[in-house]
Amino acid sequence: MLLAVPLAPLFGAVVAGLFGKTIGRRGAHTVTILGVLVSFIISVMTLMAVNDGARLNQTVYEWMNVGGLKMEVGFLIDGLSAMMMCVVSFVSLMVHIYTIGYMEEDPGYQRFFSYISLFTFSMLMLVMSNNFLQLFFGWEAVGLVSYLLIGFWYTKPTAIFANMKAFLVNRVGDFGFILGIGLLVAYGGSLNYADTFAKANELAQIQFPAPLWGDSWMLLSVACICLFIGAMGKSAQFPLHVWLPDSMEGPTPISALIHAATMVTAGIFMVSRMSPLFELSDTALNFVLVIGAITALFMGFLGIIQNDIKRVVAYSTLSQLGYMTVALGASAYSVAVFHLMTHAFFKALLFLGAGSVIIGMHHDQDIRNMGGLRKYMPITWITSLLGSLALIGTPFFSGFYSKDSIIDAVKASHLPAADFAYFAVLAGVFVTAFYSFRMYFLVFHGKENFHHKPFPGEHDHHDDHGHGHDHTPHESPAVVWVPLVLLAIPSVVIGYLTIQPMLFGTFFADSIFVNEALHPAMRELAEDFHGGVEMAVHSLTSLPFIFAAAGVAFAYVFYMVAPSIPAAFARTLRPLMVLLENKYYMDWINENILAPLTRGLGLGLWKVGDQGVIDGVLVNGSAAAVGGVAGLVRRVQTGHLYWYALVMILGVIGLMTWQLWPYMWPQFRTLLGL
Repeated sequence: MLLAVPLAPLFGAVVAGLFGKTIGRRGAHTVTILGVLVSFIISVMTLMAVNDGARLNQTVYEWMNVGGLKMEVGFLIDGLSAMMMCVVSFVSLMVHIYTIGYMEEDPGYQRFFSYISLFTFSMLMLVMSNNFLQLFFGWEAVGLVSYLLIGFWYTKPTAIFANMKAFLVNRVGDFGFILGIGLLVAYGGSLNYADTFAKANELAQIQFPAPLWGDSWMLLSVACICLFIGAMGKSAQFPLHVWLPDSMEGPTPISALIHAATMVTAGIFMVSRMSPLFELSDTALNFVLVIGAITALFMGFLGIIQNDIKRVVAYSTLSQLGYMTVALGASAYSVAVFHLMTHAFFKALLFLGAGSVIIGMHHDQDIRNMGGLRKYMPITWITSLLGSLALIGTPFFSGFYSKDSIIDAVKASHLPAADFAYFAVLAGVFVTAFYSFRMYFLVFHGKENFHHKPFPGEHDHHDDHGHGHDHTPHESPAVVWVPLVLLAIPSVVIGYLTIQPMLFGTFFADSIFVNEALHPAMRELAEDFHGGVEMAVHSLTSLPFIFAAAGVAFAYVFYMVAPSIPAAFARTLRPLMVLLENKYYMDWINENILAPLTRGLGLGLWKVGDQGVIDGVLVNGSAAAVGGVAGLVRRVQTGHLYWYALVMILGVIGLMTWQLWPYMWPQFRTLLGL
């Protein structure tokens, strides 16, 4: 039955992709939604079984055995994978239903459903895998489908640029990822997780000479950092984050499915799965902490100045992924996965809410052209408000339980990088609240700025869903708002309901390993936890709550009461604004420094390595050597009998001289008086 979890969406993807024209639009969305629904139902049944103590680690199919290295398809079902299966399949199901309304008039309707169903299959293969090979297959497959979906509108130059950027940045991360897997397989001798984890302590003893600095490097530190570089690409951590904001060029359902709830969390899931290895390397954990802290704070700053509604949510995603990464570095893997789960619901809700606003605004995405939408789009308004409250960590909402747990875990960590990370995640609370409610107030409250606006030119691939030239916003159809309501419910309650079993129960007991003697964060959290209600009440006097409330208050004053204040700030702090508008010049550095360097390296490898050494020396050189030898041999082989007789006589004389020389030489020396 477990095989049906990934195969049902795959079946839907194949049918919709290959026979889309035959079965039509209704057939395409029916077969793909049914496939994901089957996957979701079985995932829930699996989660319930796991909750009752069921576990599975089984090989389904062995397709190759090379020198004892088994290449298999297999499933590892425990608390971590069961929870991920439910999140992936539920969010995917909501996105599939939502897509019926959002992509209603798009000519690529069937192709779109095929892609998102294929993506669901790839992600499920990744989270269910019990070996590195299947993990890498799912890892690359979600990257490929992400490339196809970001560039879905392939006649739009910005979309093609964005999908190529995502593809290339992820190649950098994946290069590190496969190096990490290669090191573990080379020294551990197996592709299977369980075998590798069993040898973790042996691997921790292996050192090799340092190629750059220090005396020696620890194998596990290098392997874990390489694995995490893969996570930096997939989960958009600084400096490999640059692809995610541009990926907003894809249709909004994709932003919700890939860039909020599933693909970008693959890196967080992978590091949690590898916790038995990361726990043995403080170097790797410090590296993870620093990268996560930088991402959490500095990507949040960029959200403050965005005016495109989807880009605000995109930078929010980057910042929240930074929070999850910080939790990983603090050895609070279960907290990271807990935030992954709660964030999946409220961030998918915010993206789909943004999409609903875009539909209502006839595909205008500029929040400065909105305002006062609360009375026109009541369902979108209330669900977006709930999503925003969850995002900023309002007590009793799901985001509060996971985000505050991350902050407490970092505070309890004893690693050298923990102090910087604690400052970053605490400051990030204010920043998150500020940009979230800046967007909320500008979109749903205040002055209406959308009257008498011309239709935006961005709307190349949609018509305006048959609304003529009426510029009044309108509530979205039921296929759009029903998923919003269904996502809003877990956004409010899922954190309260699951914090006890996921963080302090036995749900992840055999999925996640923590060495509490060295990394006591989770132990200290457990000592201070007295229940969900007490945690929320106690937080009302805590620094994170004060910072979040201040962020909302500042946003209200700046954008509802006195909009002249942010304008004055922008004029006064112009250099800072330029830095933020240029996204810390990361794109400029990539395009003007790193790209020429890598192009130069590639050109050198091509001209010197490929054409010079491989083609010139090894291939053409060996051919020339054979030709030269053949030319010499051809001169000797004349075909004349007298020439062969002469060579034979000279050869006999030469052999006789060589044999008799040791006896003749003393006689010569005597004759010559030497």
